[in-house]
Amino acid sequence: MKKDRQLHLRLTKEEYETISQKAAKAKMTMSSFVLMSCLNKQIFVIDGLDEVIKQQKYIGNNLNQLAKLAQSGAIAAIGLNDMVTDHHEIFEVLNDMVKRKRWRNGNS
Repeated sequence: MKKDRQLHLRLTKEEYETISQKAAKAKMTMSSFVLMSCLNKQIFVIDGLDEVIKQQKYIGNNLNQLAKLAQSGAIAAIGLNDMVTDHHEIFEVLNDMVKRKRWRNGNS
């Protein structure tokens, strides 16, 4: 949709700095940040999300290795299927957040 309207507003220096800092932390322009805020859109800033996703992948690989060993009879694992299912659900939520850009990584 073409944006063909402008909105001008007056701010104190402190208000401007606060909005500017929040927009920068969210990795957004001030215009986008103010627009999303005014339209009641959620803005998530999650520090270290990239690292969380990376670690979730490592955990998933380890769980898969354990599942293979359990299926071959090399080890006995109680509740491993539940852990694999829980991990998959957590990973899907994180993946959905990334795909829908419902977050802004505070580290990058």
